[in-house]
Amino acid sequence: MRFLMFREQRLLLLLVAALVISALACSPEAALQVGFYRATCPIAEDVVLAEMKLILMEDSTLLPSLLRMHYHDCFVQGCDGSIMLKSRKRKAERDALPNHSMRGYDAIERIKAQLETICPLTVSCADIIAIAARDAVYLSHGPWYEVETGRRDGNVTVAEYAENDLAPPDSNIVDVKTFFSVKSLNSKDIAVLFGCHSIGTSHCGSIRQRLYNFTGKMDQDPSLDPAYAAQLRKLCPPPGPGDADHGEGKTKVPMDPGSGYRFDLSYYRHVLATGGLFQSDGSLLKDPVTRDYIEKVANASSPDEYYADLAAAMVKMGRTDVLYGDLGEIRPTCGVFVD
Repeated sequence: MRFLMFREQRLLLLLVAALVISALACSPEAALQVGFYRATCPIAEDVVLAEMKLILMEDSTLLPSLLRMHYHDCFVQGCDGSIMLKSRKRKAERDALPNHSMRGYDAIERIKAQLETICPLTVSCADIIAIAARDAVYLSHGPWYEVETGRRDGNVTVAEYAENDLAPPDSNIVDVKTFFSVKSLNSKDIAVLFGCHSIGTSHCGSIRQRLYNFTGKMDQDPSLDPAYAAQLRKLCPPPGPGDADHGEGKTKVPMDPGSGYRFDLSYYRHVLATGGLFQSDGSLLKDPVTRDYIEKVANASSPDEYYADLAAAMVKMGRTDVLYGDLGEIRPTCGVFVD
């Protein structure tokens, strides 16, 4: 109960803060720009892409996590690279429950190290994360889009913020819209960005409540397609006594069955047909704007319109509460200890 109250209070404070910041600060559009490093480190994006291609060759399963990292970074204190910071006291964002299954920290550090040898103290960790997310989409057969850069890195990281600012997989549509509206993202943005679930996997702990105890009465989410639910139940049996599976574990469940590492439109067809993997996926069918968008994309003959929408939504999300100018810092190591 205290956790829920803290989360609601945090969302309220963030809404107020967002209004104050938008009134007092210059717009992120003016602070960020495509080609920000053109004069100071012209090959920055080429270096990121080259390393991302090597990462793909070594472990293609990292690509969805690097895309997810950008979202988790932006939604917690803005797109400031603070998700990378370590804490000796295990109280950093990366220690928070929603980030326990996050992978790719070493990949970002690897890219950062390459850039430091070429352009020391020039390219921020926040920008590397944003560029790597775009490259993850592109290398998963998705669209290429221009990334605005010019972010600087934050040096504050708090685990509780991550636990309260990221929409959990069991969110209903009201919760989802609240979490996204705090970041100035609307219903269409939600429907578009959820399409990033086209690549990657999750774990049984994220869906067990939906399968076995949806309303606290040992029931299943009635909006979940029965045939799909049966498949999920085979992969994810009921938790045993004392089982504290909170989203981790060995069993991986594809978010978009049959197209788990290819960025395409099948996620929308999957959600429309089955209700999706997460309760939050299925919740998009309960809002007229998000449902209409899902139906449109699911029945589209070409991905072009969706790809354009995705580019716009990713750029918009990437402007969330950015640090620029004299704010923040450019550090040589992204995960430098903060305490």
